[in-house]
Amino acid sequence: MTNEFNVEGPVDYVLHFASAASPVDYARHGIKTLEANALGTHKMLGLAKEKHATFMLASTSEVYGDPEVNPQPESYWGHVNPVGPRSVYDEGKRFAEALTMAYHHEHRTDVRIARIFNTYGPRMRLDDGRAVPNFFGHALRGEPLTINGDGTQTRSFCYVDDLIEGLMRLLNREVDGPVNLGNPEERSVSELARLVQKIVGRKTGVEYRPLPPDDPKVRCPDISRAQKLLDWEPKVSLEDGLSRTYRYYLEFMQEAKA
Repeated sequence: MTNEFNVEGPVDYVLHFASAASPVDYARHGIKTLEANALGTHKMLGLAKEKHATFMLASTSEVYGDPEVNPQPESYWGHVNPVGPRSVYDEGKRFAEALTMAYHHEHRTDVRIARIFNTYGPRMRLDDGRAVPNFFGHALRGEPLTINGDGTQTRSFCYVDDLIEGLMRLLNREVDGPVNLGNPEERSVSELARLVQKIVGRKTGVEYRPLPPDDPKVRCPDISRAQKLLDWEPKVSLEDGLSRTYRYYLEFMQEAKA
């Protein structure tokens, strides 16, 4: 929402989750991604200020860029290319965080900033462009799984149910500044590919492609702040979460064929 936005009656919470998050999507819609995170954040903060509501920003681990510190604590300022192909998302979210804190300091708006790390689960599009749906899509079609780079780069995969629990706890606590929400268990992309093929029960092989510019080599959250302030940490193992996601995709594809 980048236009003026009005809501009649009282509003308790304003949750701003409107942004492309897949590298495929924000590469295709760079200007729209920047607008959602700049103009959209401004409009939603204005609504929260007007209604005296709590504002939550869905930020991202991408504010850390290609980090030189691992795992990444909230105190780390990041290593971001401001003019690279990923900058429309990285810098859009960094600006959104800055604007959110400016409203907090200047207008005393009650704000929350969730720095969300890689999240997966049912209902993700198979053409989303991120690793988990990409791998399931290829495996279910009997195609080789495509890996960018040599597969040694790491990610932390948090199941959506765990993330939602973290978001709800953050929303209902007075917390100053950003909070990392993600799974601190670091896995390589190659390991994820092997797990997906094991769960699907089809060894379709792997196809390696060049690593895109500025693609992070490591990604792992330091969640000590969330553990201390929210009494939160992920509960669903990667193997369990991937199995649940696989069952969803099976049902989805069966329904599509019906």
